[in-house]
Amino acid sequence: MAAKPKAEAVPKRLNRTVDIAEALKGALDPAMRKRGFASRDILTHWAAMAPKPYDSVTVPDRLVWPRGERGSDGATLYLRCAPGHALALSHEGQRIAQSINRYFGYLLVANCRISAEPFSPHSAPKDDTVPLTEPARHAIGSAVEKVEDDGLRDALRQLGQALYTRKKG
Repeated sequence: MAAKPKAEAVPKRLNRTVDIAEALKGALDPAMRKRGFASRDILTHWAAMAPKPYDSVTVPDRLVWPRGERGSDGATLYLRCAPGHALALSHEGQRIAQSINRYFGYLLVANCRISAEPFSPHSAPKDDTVPLTEPARHAIGSAVEKVEDDGLRDALRQLGQALYTRKKG
């Protein structure tokens, strides 16, 4: 008896709006597994789990598990490091591993090493302010001068300055 040919898989429709993380999940997870990560937690929560200053000068690159029994000894986490921090990172690797293990609550990372890949920091926040002009400063001052409470007047002045320096559009 001949096997029936399988129909082409029809993409599953969600029939609802989804956020960008859910939409990209199917595309990112295979790439993450290729780098040794079971999930995106280390990358998405890196700022929360890494000790200062390594939360901003390092980025996880890949997770390498030892051959043989997986998870018994923990993995080696390779980190991309900003220039000038590599020496300190080589000495602080055990502290970073302990911090990651504390975050997850179990032994995940045995040690940290420096990756040969170049460091590419997160995109810096764009400065979307314009300088406060003197007529704007005068308008804010005249608008809040009749407020009697000092704290409220200062708070309103700061709010007015923030609104005037914000870029329109």
